[in-house]
Amino acid sequence: MNIDNDSLNTWKTLSSELVYESAWIAVNKHQTTNPAGKPAIYSVVNFKNLAIGILPLSTDGFTWLVGQWRYPLNAYSWEIPEGGGPLGEKPVETAKRELKEETGIVAVKFEEIMQLHLSNSATDEHAFVFLATGLSFEEAEPEETEDLNVKKVHISEAFDMVMKGKITDAISVAAIMKTTYLLEKKLINL
Repeated sequence: MNIDNDSLNTWKTLSSELVYESAWIAVNKHQTTNPAGKPAIYSVVNFKNLAIGILPLSTDGFTWLVGQWRYPLNAYSWEIPEGGGPLGEKPVETAKRELKEETGIVAVKFEEIMQLHLSNSATDEHAFVFLATGLSFEEAEPEETEDLNVKKVHISEAFDMVMKGKITDAISVAAIMKTTYLLEKKLINL
């Protein structure tokens, strides 16, 4: 069954106003009519970059996590290597750069394992997640805004960290869960 996306949209935009803009986001306030036909205001955070996550995986099942203080959460977070990629750049190119930058890891193979829409009720943020294999190691080159700790853990330990709530970043949770599934079903070879 082919469904036209436009025919599913029961929201109508009457006008839009840019409320705030930075180098990373724009916040737009939309005067709309909602699915019931009543007036409504809908504010949307538009991201100026793609979100990119990379799960590096060695032949013996180890991965590398990045720990850092996340200012919006006021909390420390363990995550897979992640970063933002310009909208015009191929996501895999951002993945290569971010993996090397944050961990010093260079991978021979990058396989896209999923795409995600993060917080899709309020943002248009779109994420690409890659599995990186064929690993070699160089010096990390973090940006000045990154104070990172890198730790090597087995994928099973990363899975346990997700299950115990020690990893809560959405991209990381999804990547670790999917990679664990793919390994269990023997859908990927190390």
